[in-house]
Amino acid sequence: MTSSLSSATPKSRGFTLLELLVVMVIIGLLAGYVGPKYFAQIGKSEVKTAKAQIDALGKALDQYRLDTGHYPTTEQGLAALNSAPSDEPKWQGPYLQKTVPNDPWGKPYQYKYPGEHGEFDLWSFGKDGQAGGNDEFADVVNW
Repeated sequence: MTSSLSSATPKSRGFTLLELLVVMVIIGLLAGYVGPKYFAQIGKSEVKTAKAQIDALGKALDQYRLDTGHYPTTEQGLAALNSAPSDEPKWQGPYLQKTVPNDPWGKPYQYKYPGEHGEFDLWSFGKDGQAGGNDEFADVVNW
């Protein structure tokens, strides 16, 4: 009876350096093609999230106005949606289930009453945190 260990072939099985390099180049090309498309979608989803949050905050502000007869002042800000201002006896809130969120880029939403573009202005400066910009760096606004 012969052992299977003694009949091993002198040539070991594995991948050559050339085969490994070809596979690495293919993976690099795929990552170079798919990566930018993936990250572009992330930027679009952040803008959509900001628009949805601005819409929800706008509805909460409208409910505040229905109860009190006016929107919160610029000084009271969006915090008036969660806690009653000291000078507001008709407040029936809280008007949000949770605290006012930051925008998707981690910065607070901007609020101004009376607004320059509508009854109130509510906006995010976008990814760059500065006024203006294009694409994912553009401001996200309620007007």
